[in-house]
Amino acid sequence: MQVVERNLNVDDCHMKYVGAHVSISGGVENAPLNAHRIGAKGFALFTKNQRQWVAAPYSRENIELFQQRCQELGYSADQILPHDSYLINLGNPEREALEKSRSAFLDEMLRCEQLGLNRLNFHPGSSLKKVSDEECLATIAESINWALDKTRHVCAVLENTAGQGSNLGYTFEQLAYIIDRVEDKERVGVCIDTCHAFAAGYDLKTENGFRETFEHFDEVIGWKYLKGMHLNDTKKGQGSRVDRHEVLGKGELGVDPFRWIMQDPHFDAIPLVLETPDEENWAAEIQLLYRLQES
Repeated sequence: MQVVERNLNVDDCHMKYVGAHVSISGGVENAPLNAHRIGAKGFALFTKNQRQWVAAPYSRENIELFQQRCQELGYSADQILPHDSYLINLGNPEREALEKSRSAFLDEMLRCEQLGLNRLNFHPGSSLKKVSDEECLATIAESINWALDKTRHVCAVLENTAGQGSNLGYTFEQLAYIIDRVEDKERVGVCIDTCHAFAAGYDLKTENGFRETFEHFDEVIGWKYLKGMHLNDTKKGQGSRVDRHEVLGKGELGVDPFRWIMQDPHFDAIPLVLETPDEENWAAEIQLLYRLQES
């Protein structure tokens, strides 16, 4: 496996890797091209069709072209945040369905390894209201341990959720509960989605609230576990527990929280990924974020 690497200089350590979740239509090797086209310095991608359980394996050409294009366009593994299929539920209380999810998750971890990527972002899982939250969270941790045992290098990156339905991982405490039970602490991390955090009840809108939220994040989880962020405004209010992304500055959050993120060194050198609704607007939103860094 050739890991996608790049020699880091001092400036890279203070770099914001802003990008978007780009298409892999026509092959995974097109993702770096799609990211470069919109001026992204980082990007997210699905490792396969996110609405299917099984996909054809990568060809040697897929892998080589992906790695070649990343190298040519200046994307290292630390700037790329792959995302797994939405079908996967690593906390599924039903054994057969859980095994299916674990198998699909392992396939995605192995795809990341093949591409030379070092992290895989995923939604923790759902209890389906059939077991307690604690039991579901413990199952998620068990699933992560199972997958990490069968892979090397790739970090399992838990994404905070909005708390819709029976989805877990919407509080920092729930994420910490999982991390505490993962055996290899070097290979687990967190991705914070701004829309999800606000919908789950965290105040990112006011300066005091934003500061307190991330102080709480550091106390409960710890900055060292932050492996990426999803930068999304939200259509719904604080504590709504509804996951509806909005274009930056057009939703409930407004522009300020994104300025604070862009100006805070805690968010340097990790993928900062747009998943906002209008992909035609991504290039402009990327430019906006870099302007906010200076303003």
